[in-house]
Amino acid sequence: MFGKLVNTKNLNIKLTEICGYLFSKDIFPSELSSGIVIAGFGESDIYPSVMAYLIEGVANNRLKYKQTGETQISSDMTAAIVPFAQHKMVYTFMEGIHPDYRLCLEGYLDAIFEEYHVQIVNHITELNNTRRTELIKKLKKLSTNVLNDFNSNMSKYRREKHVNPIINACAVLPKEELAVMAESLVNLTALRQKISMEDETVGGLIDVAVISKGDGFIWIKQKQYFEQHLNPLFFANYYHQVKKPKVQGESYEE
Repeated sequence: MFGKLVNTKNLNIKLTEICGYLFSKDIFPSELSSGIVIAGFGESDIYPSVMAYLIEGVANNRLKYKQTGETQISSDMTAAIVPFAQHKMVYTFMEGIHPDYRLCLEGYLDAIFEEYHVQIVNHITELNNTRRTELIKKLKKLSTNVLNDFNSNMSKYRREKHVNPIINACAVLPKEELAVMAESLVNLTALRQKISMEDETVGGLIDVAVISKGDGFIWIKQKQYFEQHLNPLFFANYYHQVKKPKVQGESYEE
C-alpha cells in the first residue's frame, strides 16, 4: 500500500493506531453505517420517547454506535414529528418549503448582502478611499443585521404558520389517525423519489404500528411475502386465526 516507504517499527505502530482509530473514533462512513430507532415507553414512563442511534458494526467484540437524537414527550412538549433517513419531504410538508430550496435562497441572499453595499459605495465617486472604507464597514454591519432579522422572521413564520398547527393537531389526534398520518408521510417521500432521478431508497409496502401505554405494540398494517387468503394453513398452524373445516371440501373461515 505504501510502495517504497521505509518500513520501520515506529511507522508500523503509527499505522496500526490509525487503523484502530477508524473503528474507535467518531467516524461513521455513510456507506458502512446504518440507523436504528427505538420508540416506546419505559416501565415507569408516563409519556413515550424515541431515541435514534447510528451503528457501523462490531470491532474487537464491541458494537460501534453513537446516539444521534432523542425526543421525550412531556407535559411541556405534547407531540413531536421526527423524521429519519430520507427526511426532506417531511420537512417540506412541515415547514412549507423544501430544505434544499431554503438553503439555496438563504445562501443567495447572503451573497447579495455581502456584496451589494460595496457596489453601491464604489459608484459614489465623490468619496475618498478613507471615507469609502468607513462607509463600507457601516453598511456591511447594517446589512448583516437586516439579513439576520429576515432569516429570524422567516423561521418564526414557518414555525407559527406551518409547524405548530400540525404539532398541535397531532397532540389531540386519535391513535388510528396518527398511524394514517405517519404512513402518508412515508408515502409522500416514496412518491417524491419515485418520480425523480434519485435512488428509490423509500418505497414498496409499508408496515404501520402504534405503541400506546394501555395497548402496547399494535400492528395497524403489516406486509407479508405471500397472499394471506391463499395460505390459510399457515395461520391455522401458527397463529390459530382460522378454523379447520369439519367437512371435507368446506372452505376455511377467518
